[in-house]
Amino acid sequence: MSIFDILGPVMVGPSSSHTAGAVRIGLMARLLLKQRPVYADVGLYGSFAATYHGHGTDRAIAAGLLGMQPDDIRIPSSLQIAEEQGLRIFFSTIDIPGAHPNTAVITLLGEGGSRIVIQASSIGGGRIMINKIDGIDVNFNAETPTLIVHNSDQPGHVAHVTTLLSKNRINIASMQLYRNERGGYAVMVIETDQRIPHDIINEIEKFEGVIKVTYVNGGTEDVV
Repeated sequence: MSIFDILGPVMVGPSSSHTAGAVRIGLMARLLLKQRPVYADVGLYGSFAATYHGHGTDRAIAAGLLGMQPDDIRIPSSLQIAEEQGLRIFFSTIDIPGAHPNTAVITLLGEGGSRIVIQASSIGGGRIMINKIDGIDVNFNAETPTLIVHNSDQPGHVAHVTTLLSKNRINIASMQLYRNERGGYAVMVIETDQRIPHDIINEIEKFEGVIKVTYVNGGTEDVV
């Protein structure tokens, strides 16, 4: 157990789960969109839904969507800042049977027309888990360098990506593969021990059948 586990994250807000974790959920949604968001529909479930006004979960998620970190002193004013920057955010309560009690489903539209739907949960101590991307189960926390590859479900994609990483001496710590149906849309989530250079990510983006590549460098939120 680390000192972070004992003391919790450096943050602005009353609750590591409802505030710090919520900021990270919003921030991760923004990073996965890969564009500046202009519209967000946020559905809150469980404890998030019951206490989001009092614990500032709505302001925390808005702050993350704006690119803020959990210790940003502007978090209490994030909804006003979002309005000033042209980001429209709508909050509602939803029911997700079996989900973690601190769960949000965020539908985002970007300034360039991109759209993404993220389901994520705040699991304590400011930590989060991304549960779904566009309806596909994923389950990763992005605390280590994480590569997310969206591709058509065809033979060869996994081999191409893992071979490229191996050639560049990047060790895979864990790998998860998901798809919506056979021959349909697939997501590859690869966590690595080393940072992945931008030129390797650019090369993966050029592979035939690859739709989108996102890279998050652990806690630094370095995204490509």
